[in-house]
Amino acid sequence: MDFQAILNTLVSGCINIAWKLLLSLLVFIVGRLLIKLLLKIFPNGDRHNHLDKTVKAFLNSFIKIALYAVLAVTIVSIMGIPMASVVTVFASAGAAIALAVQGSFSNFMGGIMLLIFKPIGVGDFVKIGGESGTVTEVGIFYTVLCTGDNLVVSIPNKTMTDTTIVNYSRKDTRRVDIAVGVAYDSDVELVKKTILEVIEANEKALNDPAPFVRVTAMQDSALEFTVRVWCNAGDYGSLRSDMFEELNAAFEKAGIVVPFNQLEVSIKK
Repeated sequence: MDFQAILNTLVSGCINIAWKLLLSLLVFIVGRLLIKLLLKIFPNGDRHNHLDKTVKAFLNSFIKIALYAVLAVTIVSIMGIPMASVVTVFASAGAAIALAVQGSFSNFMGGIMLLIFKPIGVGDFVKIGGESGTVTEVGIFYTVLCTGDNLVVSIPNKTMTDTTIVNYSRKDTRRVDIAVGVAYDSDVELVKKTILEVIEANEKALNDPAPFVRVTAMQDSALEFTVRVWCNAGDYGSLRSDMFEELNAAFEKAGIVVPFNQLEVSIKK
């Protein structure tokens, strides 16, 4: 056996592998830069401002994964690995891969359903499966919410098709419902008048639809008034708080008593 020939073959093979590794590294670096550039141009470019924010976020995730898949195939080709062998390996492991990614596929299909039916959109304030927050991203696998206390919650898209979604932002207006209890000996008309004056004085309350103030229940120690006031969706929280504070002050000024639960104990000898 010619030792020199073996050495030359080994050196030649190492040089060839080194060049392939160097070229693969170069392609990877350039490919990443091109992918970042393409993601800035589409779907985030000025030409695509007409697209819905939710659609743009979904397309961004999908295109990113597709481009990285193309980059991976290119690098495999440069390394000289036969694609037929790669396909054979994936075909042999097809069942295992299908079981492993069935959850991801369900999430992907859930994302498609979100794009088709559009129950939510980026920027909407929603409640999904007990989690409330503003939608910041609808990806191909997960929908991301930012909660009121600035937590980031990622919800699998497949969950969206199996749970109730409450969208608080879809309509321009919302109704504030408040239950108010007053003493049984209160003047009902005075109570209604006082409540309506509080509503009229608050600039967040809308006149159309008209406010609703009526006695709706007779509780153990109070007459219960139901108060319904409409407002712009963004004013819901502040108006609700305003109503409690202003009603309390108005009742005190008008001499209207707000009772509290009391327990009377009688002792028999």
